[in-house]
Amino acid sequence: MATQQRYTGLIERYRSRLPVSASTRLISLCEGNTPLIRLENIPRLIGKDVDIYVKFEGLNPTGSFKDRGMTMAVTKAVEEGSQAIICASTGNTSASAAAYAVRAGIKAFVLIPEGKIALGKLAQTLMYGAQIIQINGNFDAGMNIVKQIADHAPVAIVNSINPFRLQGQKTAAFEIIDELGGAPDYHCLPVGNAGNISAYWMGYTEYAQDLPGLPAVTDRRPIMCGYQAAGAAPFVAGKMIDHPETVATAIRIGHPQSWDLAWKAQQESGGWFDSQTDQQILAAQKMLSQYEGVFCEPASAASLAGALQDIGSGKIPEGSRIVCTLTGNGIKDPDIAISQCKDAHPVTIEANLEAVKKAILDSM
Repeated sequence: MATQQRYTGLIERYRSRLPVSASTRLISLCEGNTPLIRLENIPRLIGKDVDIYVKFEGLNPTGSFKDRGMTMAVTKAVEEGSQAIICASTGNTSASAAAYAVRAGIKAFVLIPEGKIALGKLAQTLMYGAQIIQINGNFDAGMNIVKQIADHAPVAIVNSINPFRLQGQKTAAFEIIDELGGAPDYHCLPVGNAGNISAYWMGYTEYAQDLPGLPAVTDRRPIMCGYQAAGAAPFVAGKMIDHPETVATAIRIGHPQSWDLAWKAQQESGGWFDSQTDQQILAAQKMLSQYEGVFCEPASAASLAGALQDIGSGKIPEGSRIVCTLTGNGIKDPDIAISQCKDAHPVTIEANLEAVKKAILDSM
C-alpha cells in the first residue's frame, strides 16, 4: 500500500527558498496551503467581467496570515537559542506568537492596547497561555516599547520588523502562482503594518526570477493595490499618523513598520494605496459572507472593498484576473459580525412540526 505524503507546513514545502538548513528544527502547525477561492456570485452581482479570487488566510491554524511569518520567526528564534519571544499586537500577531511559542516550548510575551483588541483574538491568546501585558496606548506605542525591550531582556522580537516574518509570508505568493499557473493581473491587500504587501511583492519577484520558460519578469508580477481604513491611512496621507481609528482593528496602525518596503512594492509594481470607510469595509465583509459563504474579519474585507471600488471606476479594467488577500477569519471578531446582523434575530416558536413548517414557509 502506497504511503500518503504528509503535508508538514510551508517551510517544508518551500525549504529551498527559505533561510533554513537540513538540521533546522521546524516549528510548524501545518500552516499555509490555504484556499484560493474563485468568487462566483459577486462578479455577477456587480455586472463586471472580472475574475476575482480570494486567498483565504483565515484558514491558517490560528485563523490569520500571521502564522506564515510566525512559523519562520519562531523557528529561527529557537535555532538561535531564544527561550522567549515578544510582540506588540492588535490581536492576530499575539494569537499566532502564543501558539507557536507553545509549540516550540518557549515563553511568549505580548503587548496589546487596552480595550482595542477583538474578543476572539484575546480569547486565543489567553488559551495559548501567553503572558499578556495591556498598555494604556495604541499599537504604535506598544511597538516602540517592544523595539527597545530587546536591549533589556533576553527575548526575540517576532513582529514584522523581524526579517524572517516576511520570509514566511512571501510563500503565499508562491502558492498563488503555483495554483493559477502565473501571477494575477492585480493583487489587492489590506494594509496596516504593511509587512504583508511587502512580503507578497518579495515572493512574486523571487518566483518570477526563478521560473524558466515564462514571459519577462515584469509580465508575471501583479500590480499591487494596498487598501487602508479611512481613519488609519498613513500611506494615503503620505505620512505617519498618531491616532488611528477604525472598526477594522487589525489595521488600526498609524506608524507602519514596513513603510519603505511597502512603498517599494507599490512603486515597482505600478500600483497604488487607497482608503475605504468603515462602512465600505463592513459592507464588503457582509457581501462576502452572504453571497460567497466566506466569513472574514473586517480588516480582511478592505481588500475586496477596494477592489470593487476600483473595478467600478474602471481603474481595474474588465477582463482582469484579481486576487484579494483575506488576512483573518471572521470568528476573530464576533462582536462586529453580530452587530451587523441586528435584523436577523433567531425566531422562537413552539417545538412542533406545524410551527416549524409555518416558520419555513413564511420565510420562503
